[in-house]
Amino acid sequence: MVKLGLNFFLALPLSILGAMLISLCVSLPSLRLKGDYFILATIGFQVIVFTILYNWIGLTRGPYGIPGIPAPSLFGFEFSTLPGYFLLTLIISGLSFLVIRRILVSPFGRLLKAVREDELATQALGKDVFKVKVIAFLIAAGMAAISGSLFAHYVTYIDPTSFTLEESIFIATIIIVGGMGNMKGPVVGTVLLLIIPEGLRFIGIPDSVAANLRQMIYALLLIGFMYFRPQGIAGEYKFE
Repeated sequence: MVKLGLNFFLALPLSILGAMLISLCVSLPSLRLKGDYFILATIGFQVIVFTILYNWIGLTRGPYGIPGIPAPSLFGFEFSTLPGYFLLTLIISGLSFLVIRRILVSPFGRLLKAVREDELATQALGKDVFKVKVIAFLIAAGMAAISGSLFAHYVTYIDPTSFTLEESIFIATIIIVGGMGNMKGPVVGTVLLLIIPEGLRFIGIPDSVAANLRQMIYALLLIGFMYFRPQGIAGEYKFE
Protein backbone atom coordinates (compact mmCIF):
# COMPACT_ATOMS: atom_id res chain seq x y z
CA MET A 1 0.00 0.00 0.00
CA VAL A 2 1.30 3.42 -0.92
CA LYS A 3 1.56 5.85 1.98
CA LEU A 4 1.80 9.55 1.28
CA GLY A 5 3.56 11.28 4.14
CA LEU A 6 3.38 14.72 2.57
CA ASN A 7 1.42 17.10 4.77
CA PHE A 8 -1.57 18.89 3.26
CA PHE A 9 -0.10 22.34 3.87
CA LEU A 10 3.02 21.37 1.93
CA ALA A 11 1.16 19.41 -0.74
CA LEU A 12 -1.28 22.27 -1.38
CA PRO A 13 1.21 24.78 -2.89
CA LEU A 14 2.89 21.97 -4.82
CA SER A 15 -0.44 20.89 -6.30
CA ILE A 16 -1.25 24.49 -7.22
CA LEU A 17 2.13 24.88 -8.92
CA GLY A 18 1.75 21.56 -10.75
CA ALA A 19 -1.74 22.42 -11.97
CA MET A 20 -0.58 25.82 -13.20
CA LEU A 21 2.34 24.29 -15.10
CA ILE A 22 0.04 21.76 -16.77
CA SER A 23 -2.51 24.46 -17.58
CA LEU A 24 0.27 26.54 -19.15
CA CYS A 25 1.06 23.69 -21.51
CA VAL A 26 -2.64 23.28 -22.31
CA SER A 27 -3.40 26.98 -22.69
CA LEU A 28 -0.67 27.84 -25.21
CA PRO A 29 -2.19 25.78 -28.06
CA SER A 30 -5.86 25.71 -27.00
CA LEU A 31 -6.32 29.46 -26.41
CA ARG A 32 -5.50 30.09 -30.05
CA LEU A 33 -8.79 28.41 -30.87
CA LYS A 34 -12.24 29.93 -30.41
CA GLY A 35 -15.76 28.79 -29.65
CA ASP A 36 -16.55 25.11 -30.10
CA TYR A 37 -12.99 24.34 -31.19
CA PHE A 38 -11.62 25.65 -27.89
CA ILE A 39 -14.07 23.50 -25.92
CA LEU A 40 -13.20 20.41 -27.95
CA ALA A 41 -9.48 21.06 -27.49
CA THR A 42 -9.72 21.32 -23.71
CA ILE A 43 -11.89 18.18 -23.56
CA GLY A 44 -9.33 16.40 -25.71
CA PHE A 45 -6.52 17.39 -23.34
CA GLN A 46 -8.53 16.11 -20.38
CA VAL A 47 -9.06 12.75 -22.07
CA ILE A 48 -5.34 12.54 -22.83
CA VAL A 49 -4.35 13.33 -19.24
CA PHE A 50 -6.91 10.87 -17.87
CA THR A 51 -5.61 8.11 -20.15
CA ILE A 52 -2.00 8.78 -19.14
CA LEU A 53 -2.81 8.76 -15.43
CA TYR A 54 -4.97 5.65 -15.77
CA ASN A 55 -2.20 3.71 -17.52
CA TRP A 56 0.90 5.10 -15.76
CA ILE A 57 0.95 2.42 -13.09
CA GLY A 58 4.33 3.46 -11.70
CA LEU A 59 3.10 6.96 -10.82
CA THR A 60 -0.61 6.67 -10.02
CA ARG A 61 -1.07 2.89 -9.65
CA GLY A 62 -3.60 3.25 -12.46
CA PRO A 63 -7.08 1.94 -11.62
CA TYR A 64 -5.88 0.90 -8.15
CA GLY A 65 -5.40 4.53 -7.15
CA ILE A 66 -3.36 6.04 -4.33
CA PRO A 67 -4.51 5.15 -0.81
CA GLY A 68 -3.18 6.26 2.54
CA ILE A 69 -3.36 10.02 1.98
CA PRO A 70 -2.97 11.52 5.48
CA ALA A 71 -5.40 13.90 7.11
CA PRO A 72 -4.21 17.55 7.22
CA SER A 73 -2.39 18.56 10.36
CA LEU A 74 -1.16 21.93 11.60
CA PHE A 75 0.97 22.52 14.71
CA GLY A 76 0.12 19.07 15.98
CA PHE A 77 -3.64 19.41 15.42
CA GLU A 78 -5.06 16.91 12.94
CA PHE A 79 -8.17 17.76 10.94
CA SER A 80 -9.48 14.20 10.98
CA THR A 81 -13.03 14.76 12.22
CA LEU A 82 -15.91 16.07 10.12
CA PRO A 83 -16.28 19.33 12.12
CA GLY A 84 -12.54 19.93 11.98
CA TYR A 85 -12.32 19.31 8.25
CA PHE A 86 -15.40 21.43 7.65
CA LEU A 87 -13.70 24.29 9.49
CA LEU A 88 -10.53 23.85 7.43
CA THR A 89 -12.52 23.78 4.19
CA LEU A 90 -14.52 26.83 5.25
CA ILE A 91 -11.37 28.81 6.01
CA ILE A 92 -9.64 27.88 2.75
CA SER A 93 -12.81 28.53 0.75
CA GLY A 94 -13.19 31.93 2.40
CA LEU A 95 -9.59 32.86 1.65
CA SER A 96 -9.98 31.69 -1.95
CA PHE A 97 -13.14 33.77 -2.26
CA LEU A 98 -11.31 36.85 -1.00
CA VAL A 99 -8.41 36.27 -3.39
CA ILE A 100 -10.73 35.96 -6.39
CA ARG A 101 -12.72 38.99 -5.30
CA ARG A 102 -9.50 40.99 -4.97
CA ILE A 103 -8.51 39.94 -8.50
CA LEU A 104 -11.90 40.99 -9.87
CA VAL A 105 -11.70 44.52 -8.46
CA SER A 106 -8.06 44.97 -9.45
CA PRO A 107 -6.90 46.51 -12.76
CA PHE A 108 -6.27 42.99 -14.05
CA GLY A 109 -9.86 42.07 -13.21
CA ARG A 110 -11.14 45.04 -15.20
CA LEU A 111 -8.90 43.95 -18.05
CA LEU A 112 -10.45 40.48 -17.90
CA LYS A 113 -13.91 42.03 -18.18
CA ALA A 114 -12.77 44.10 -21.15
CA VAL A 115 -11.47 40.99 -22.92
CA ARG A 116 -14.75 39.23 -22.23
CA GLU A 117 -16.90 42.05 -23.53
CA ASP A 118 -14.90 43.00 -26.64
CA GLU A 119 -11.66 41.22 -27.38
CA LEU A 120 -10.85 43.18 -30.53
CA ALA A 121 -11.39 46.54 -28.83
CA THR A 122 -9.15 45.52 -25.93
CA GLN A 123 -6.45 44.44 -28.36
CA ALA A 124 -6.80 47.75 -30.23
CA LEU A 125 -5.99 49.54 -26.96
CA GLY A 126 -2.60 47.84 -26.94
CA LYS A 127 -3.35 45.06 -24.45
CA ASP A 128 -1.88 41.60 -24.92
CA VAL A 129 -5.14 39.63 -24.98
CA PHE A 130 -3.46 36.25 -25.36
CA LYS A 131 -1.27 36.86 -22.31
CA VAL A 132 -4.31 37.91 -20.28
CA LYS A 133 -6.09 34.69 -21.24
CA VAL A 134 -3.09 32.57 -20.28
CA ILE A 135 -2.85 34.22 -16.85
CA ALA A 136 -6.58 33.68 -16.31
CA PHE A 137 -6.10 30.04 -17.29
CA LEU A 138 -3.30 29.68 -14.72
CA ILE A 139 -5.35 31.28 -11.95
CA ALA A 140 -8.32 29.01 -12.68
CA ALA A 141 -6.09 25.92 -12.62
CA GLY A 142 -4.55 26.96 -9.31
CA MET A 143 -7.99 27.41 -7.75
CA ALA A 144 -9.09 24.03 -9.07
CA ALA A 145 -6.00 22.44 -7.52
CA ILE A 146 -7.08 23.72 -4.09
CA SER A 147 -10.37 21.85 -4.44
CA GLY A 148 -8.55 18.73 -5.62
CA SER A 149 -6.20 18.79 -2.63
CA LEU A 150 -9.07 19.21 -0.18
CA PHE A 151 -10.91 16.32 -1.82
CA ALA A 152 -7.89 14.00 -1.80
CA HIS A 153 -7.04 14.57 1.86
CA TYR A 154 -10.68 14.24 2.89
CA VAL A 155 -11.31 10.95 1.08
CA THR A 156 -7.71 9.75 1.77
CA TYR A 157 -7.82 7.90 -1.55
CA ILE A 158 -7.88 9.03 -5.17
CA ASP A 159 -7.68 7.37 -8.55
CA PRO A 160 -8.04 8.70 -12.12
CA THR A 161 -11.76 7.88 -12.19
CA SER A 162 -12.29 10.55 -9.52
CA PHE A 163 -11.67 13.20 -12.19
CA THR A 164 -13.59 12.27 -15.31
CA LEU A 165 -15.33 14.19 -18.08
CA GLU A 166 -18.57 13.80 -16.11
CA GLU A 167 -17.11 15.90 -13.29
CA SER A 168 -16.14 18.61 -15.77
CA ILE A 169 -19.67 18.65 -17.17
CA PHE A 170 -21.03 18.96 -13.63
CA ILE A 171 -18.79 21.99 -12.97
CA ALA A 172 -19.86 23.54 -16.27
CA THR A 173 -23.49 22.98 -15.25
CA ILE A 174 -22.87 24.85 -12.00
CA ILE A 175 -21.48 27.83 -13.91
CA ILE A 176 -24.26 27.88 -16.50
CA VAL A 177 -27.05 27.51 -13.94
CA GLY A 178 -25.57 29.93 -11.41
CA GLY A 179 -24.26 32.42 -13.91
CA MET A 180 -21.02 34.15 -14.83
CA GLY A 181 -19.67 37.66 -14.48
CA ASN A 182 -19.80 37.97 -10.69
CA MET A 183 -19.08 36.09 -7.47
CA LYS A 184 -22.69 35.23 -6.70
CA GLY A 185 -23.41 33.07 -9.72
CA PRO A 186 -21.06 30.12 -9.04
CA VAL A 187 -22.05 30.09 -5.35
CA VAL A 188 -25.77 29.96 -6.22
CA GLY A 189 -25.18 27.25 -8.82
CA THR A 190 -23.12 25.16 -6.41
CA VAL A 191 -25.71 25.33 -3.64
CA LEU A 192 -28.58 24.50 -6.00
CA LEU A 193 -26.93 21.55 -7.71
CA LEU A 194 -25.73 20.09 -4.42
CA ILE A 195 -29.21 20.32 -2.92
CA ILE A 196 -30.83 18.39 -5.79
CA PRO A 197 -29.20 14.99 -5.10
CA GLU A 198 -29.84 15.36 -1.37
CA GLY A 199 -33.50 16.10 -2.11
CA LEU A 200 -33.75 12.90 -4.14
CA ARG A 201 -32.55 10.96 -1.11
CA PHE A 202 -35.14 12.50 1.18
CA ILE A 203 -38.05 11.53 -1.07
CA GLY A 204 -36.93 7.90 -0.93
CA ILE A 205 -35.77 7.29 -4.52
CA PRO A 206 -33.37 4.29 -4.71
CA ASP A 207 -29.73 5.17 -5.34
CA SER A 208 -29.69 3.23 -8.62
CA VAL A 209 -32.56 5.35 -9.95
CA ALA A 210 -31.46 8.61 -8.31
CA ALA A 211 -28.09 8.62 -10.12
CA ASN A 212 -29.72 8.48 -13.57
CA LEU A 213 -32.47 10.89 -12.56
CA ARG A 214 -29.87 13.38 -11.31
CA GLN A 215 -28.13 13.36 -14.69
CA MET A 216 -31.46 13.93 -16.44
CA ILE A 217 -32.21 16.88 -14.16
CA TYR A 218 -28.78 18.39 -14.85
CA ALA A 219 -29.33 18.02 -18.61
CA LEU A 220 -32.77 19.63 -18.43
CA LEU A 221 -31.36 22.51 -16.37
CA LEU A 222 -28.61 23.07 -18.93
CA ILE A 223 -31.04 23.12 -21.84
CA GLY A 224 -33.56 25.28 -20.00
CA PHE A 225 -31.08 27.91 -18.83
CA MET A 226 -29.27 28.10 -22.15
CA TYR A 227 -32.60 28.69 -23.91
CA PHE A 228 -34.57 30.83 -21.46
CA ARG A 229 -31.91 32.52 -19.29
CA PRO A 230 -28.39 32.38 -20.79
CA GLN A 231 -26.95 34.49 -17.97
CA GLY A 232 -27.98 31.96 -15.33
CA ILE A 233 -29.75 32.68 -12.05
CA ALA A 234 -27.46 35.39 -10.71
CA GLY A 235 -25.01 35.98 -13.55
CA GLU A 236 -24.30 39.14 -15.52
CA TYR A 237 -22.86 37.58 -18.67
CA LYS A 238 -25.04 35.87 -21.27
CA PHE A 239 -23.74 32.69 -22.91
CA GLU A 240 -23.93 32.79 -26.68
